[in-house]
Amino acid sequence: MIRLDDTPRSPAQTRVVVAMSGGVDSSVVAALYAQAGYDVVGVTLQLYDHGEAMHHRPGACCAGQDIYDARTVAEKLGIPHYVLDYESRFRHAVIERFADAYAAGETPIPCVDCNRTVKFRDLLETARDLGADILATGHYVTSRALPNGRRALFRPLDESRDQSYFLYATTQAQIDMLRFPLGETTKPEVRALAESFGLKVADKPDSQDICFVPNGHYTAIVEKLRPEAAEPGEIVHMDGRVLGRHAGVMRFTIGQRKGLGIAAAEPLYVVGIDAAARRVLVGPREALGVTVIRVDEVNWIGDETLEDAAGAGRDVFVKVRSARAPMPGHLAHAADGSIEVHLAAAEEGVAPGQACVFYEDGAPSARLLGGGVIRRARETFTALTRDIEMVSRSA
Repeated sequence: MIRLDDTPRSPAQTRVVVAMSGGVDSSVVAALYAQAGYDVVGVTLQLYDHGEAMHHRPGACCAGQDIYDARTVAEKLGIPHYVLDYESRFRHAVIERFADAYAAGETPIPCVDCNRTVKFRDLLETARDLGADILATGHYVTSRALPNGRRALFRPLDESRDQSYFLYATTQAQIDMLRFPLGETTKPEVRALAESFGLKVADKPDSQDICFVPNGHYTAIVEKLRPEAAEPGEIVHMDGRVLGRHAGVMRFTIGQRKGLGIAAAEPLYVVGIDAAARRVLVGPREALGVTVIRVDEVNWIGDETLEDAAGAGRDVFVKVRSARAPMPGHLAHAADGSIEVHLAAAEEGVAPGQACVFYEDGAPSARLLGGGVIRRARETFTALTRDIEMVSRSA
């Protein structure tokens, strides 16, 4: 069921700015509000040189074709449409941070940074300048009011489309102005609505790649911006043996098994990355298990304060990958006062730079409580590195 009635005034008196990516989801959101009589303004972000983007392969978002599609939909709906040049903001807040993370041996999530900065900070400010009462997007997440008057985010009806993991950094002030009408519907229903509205994007494929990565080859961008990430180094077993060499730490992530470029009698996985030493550490699968995750840059949108939640050992369910089911754990303070998540069972492939996202429970419609950036794996690797050096000295 799609609800549009949780707005401050009547439709004719409510201005809705819709973030139109050129895809079917945001196009249907714009159509729904326009049909219901709201004062709708479409906005599309130009995040990089869309002339160059025209040469990207199908499946990449935010390219020149997407801007054209968004404009065509706006014309069909009879609503004003603006293209905002956010290239410099996007480069600074997303692309450069993306390259920095890989150069540091981390595995970033650029969509989180884009939502946190360009979309839900900068675009919200622009929406307010346009006189908007709300900003609506095509994300699959549910937003609804709580009994205390605040708004909260929840996992959507369609679990296969759940985008709450990528929205954990949304602040309370932003949530109060944001609307996500597709949270209680499914993708097939959205495409059917697009057909009923006569939108040419009804059958448009979903975006699959990182929008600014040509041909899916992210290493080319990282090497161009941070050449040190492509410097060669050693691949070292946990027992201290040097097994081979690599062509840059940017090519590896925690939990990786394929593409290591080494021969071994047993399956080996990346268990740590020391970017400063240009060293990639490998070991057996059991070495990947992590039960304590240290996080920073934490955004908390629960009812109590983060300090109270961690101090009381607040039970939460967490995701460390977008496609994984939430698993039980609790929040805690580390000895230095930072935030830790203690898991009820070991989780594999916990990579620094990825997100650890908190939910109220493990239900399909669970409330989103926030999250942070994973740092724990780096500390684990530091301990393993000390073991390697001790083995090397005793050899």
